Amino acid sequence: MGTVIVVVLRLAIPLVIFKRPLLGGALAFVADAADLVVFNVFGFPPDYQRLDKALDLYYLTIELIVARTFAPLPRAVAGGLFGWRVIGAVLFEVTGARWVLLVFPNLFELWWLFVVAARRRRPDYVLTTRRTALWLAVLLVPKLAHEYVLHVWRVLDRYTLWDVLGL
Repeated sequence: MGTVIVVVLRLAIPLVIFKRPLLGGALAFVADAADLVVFNVFGFPPDYQRLDKALDLYYLTIELIVARTFAPLPRAVAGGLFGWRVIGAVLFEVTGARWVLLVFPNLFELWWLFVVAARRRRPDYVLTTRRTALWLAVLLVPKLAHEYVLHVWRVLDRYTLWDVLGL
């Protein structure tokens, strides 16, 4: 039952991205994290990582389609970051080595959310090469920490939601 709930939500929610990119992207980001809550209640499927990566690629592909509307530099960066993550996801599937996800972090998602938010809040803000490099460096720090905690340190492999909440 948990798998059905997660799959339905993670397939439906990203469709909002086409109409309201920032809201849809934020909701897809939350839905990606929320599947852990659902699986903590209903139990994890045996192929959780494979399912999660497939659902990630689904909503990231929708974001990539929307990224085609970006200015040339942010669009090119988005495409490169998406490709980098796809390479990492494929290598992860082939090797099963979770450290691969640290080397190929999903920086695309944070970049995409940043560009969409900047376009909405500051449409006059131009992402020059220098600004782009700076923002990518800033966004990389929390993303690497996130990937490390999840895939190298494997914190969520050792604790359930109930452990974290002290229940």
